Amino acid sequence: MEVLSRTDQTQMNALRKLAIFFVAPIGFWGGAHAGETLYNGIVLPDQWPPAYDRHPKQSQMLVPYLENPPAVIPIDVGRQLLVDDFLIESTTLQRTFHTAEYHPANPVIRPDKPWEFGSGGWFAAPFSGGAWYDSSDQLFKMWYTGGYLHWSCLATSKDGIAWDKPAFDIKNGTNVVIRPIDPKATRSVDTTSVWLDHDAKNPSERFKYFGTESGHTDRWAMVYRTSPDGIHWTDALTKERIHGDRTTVFYNPFRKVWVLSERISWGGRARRYSEHADPKKLIDEGVLRDPKKGVNWIAGEMIDPRNPVEELGRKPELYNLDAAPYESLMIGAFTIWTGPSNDECGKQSLQKRNDILLGFSRDGFHWDRPDRRHFISSTWDKKNWRYGNVQSVATGCLVVGDKLYFYFSGRSKPGLGMYDTETKKTEGWDKDAATGLAILRRDGFASMDAGKRGGTLTTRPLSFKGSHLFVNLDSTEGELRAEVLDEEGKVIAPFTKENCEPVVGDQTHAAVRWQDDLSKVSGQPVRFRFHLKNGDLYAFWVSPTASGASNGYVSGGGPGFAGPTDTVGRPQ
Repeated sequence: MEVLSRTDQTQMNALRKLAIFFVAPIGFWGGAHAGETLYNGIVLPDQWPPAYDRHPKQSQMLVPYLENPPAVIPIDVGRQLLVDDFLIESTTLQRTFHTAEYHPANPVIRPDKPWEFGSGGWFAAPFSGGAWYDSSDQLFKMWYTGGYLHWSCLATSKDGIAWDKPAFDIKNGTNVVIRPIDPKATRSVDTTSVWLDHDAKNPSERFKYFGTESGHTDRWAMVYRTSPDGIHWTDALTKERIHGDRTTVFYNPFRKVWVLSERISWGGRARRYSEHADPKKLIDEGVLRDPKKGVNWIAGEMIDPRNPVEELGRKPELYNLDAAPYESLMIGAFTIWTGPSNDECGKQSLQKRNDILLGFSRDGFHWDRPDRRHFISSTWDKKNWRYGNVQSVATGCLVVGDKLYFYFSGRSKPGLGMYDTETKKTEGWDKDAATGLAILRRDGFASMDAGKRGGTLTTRPLSFKGSHLFVNLDSTEGELRAEVLDEEGKVIAPFTKENCEPVVGDQTHAAVRWQDDLSKVSGQPVRFRFHLKNGDLYAFWVSPTASGASNGYVSGGGPGFAGPTDTVGRPQ
């Protein structure tokens, strides 16, 4: 597991300040606004989505809520992750970012069915697609592309590691569940996004599919379908032209809007943003019909990592951005392209170099990207199944006990024939994909760390309705204590450091206890001050229940969760 050093963080902060100094946004969040107030106290500007006058590659995206956080931050939704300084007023702890670890069984889904081969190559991997835990039948489910960009298949699993490919009644004897609108096309489908919609009012629309398919003259179209079970899908309910093929859709449940993350050319590969509460209208009223509905959003940046093979490298571009809700924020999977060009890939039998980096958003639009290392990466090892072109799954992570499961796709060296047991070779270069699994500690994106001498972290003024404080903590050789302060910074009895029971051990779900619960200060602005020795603090939250239910979002779900949020906590 890699970490980001203090020196790296200092350089990142300096670059962020430089960007803020040189870039002036249009309609910046200064002054009073009558815009929407979010669950965390952030007030959106009147102009939404906002448009900024900036060059996409020369500066980092500004994150207004980090520069001007709310005076009091409500924390009733989700575990409060410490990935930025939004919640922190002062600290002597050091922040460390963490990357995912690859499962030894990788690839967990590989081509082994006839319909996953063809067109000169093989494909058994999500090109965004979707990964969910469906509590209705207690199965992990993966919607992935079978065959080279040809149709969508569904695999199931009891544990998220060993996967089955059941035979459904769509294409006899196969696990194919969606045939594209133009099955005769060479590339009949490019990107797909499959969402389990927990808020669907009509059970027949429980699953939603957004696919970039051919069949709109000579251009790509975004196709929308629905399904009650993820197997039997409607015909295209709507299809509209879009700017580019690698286009995805995600759901922001904090604001209850569907977002089109559309591929555009804006200083290279980049993203355009548009939103709508109705997924069909999002496509029906797309930006090609009304450009005012969307704005140029985000692109690759000059401080993104470069291709390690210098002669093949290009300036970083944003190949794709998938996003999903996790606890109290949105997690963005930034797929960064660093070359080679398509022509060069074909000539030299290479894959594109795409790697996944992470970003964090508390309003669903502005992204803080403090760690520019690869979260999940290509290997550029011609014997490895994820040699190049690593891509994210649209629906984020799954919560499995104390771990987060991140599924992704990778493509092998062209011509290697890694899983083609008959011909031992493949043709073409943009093919040969399988599915992998990477694992992270729950809430483990970043930690605030203390050594033997210890340190403190004091939050900004917070408000909550709960009465039980919990932390995600690794203090195997140390301890954590907490105290509660009023608006003037005075300790509120009996919630003192001395009265707090020390929290020790490695726990992702640990109660912080005094003689009384926090109901005494519920509903009023307070600060928490954490005193930590020899430990790492990942998250904290206040729950209305003794079991520690966070009421935060759990991305693609997981065993034990009946819906989109954690209403369970940990049984006592």
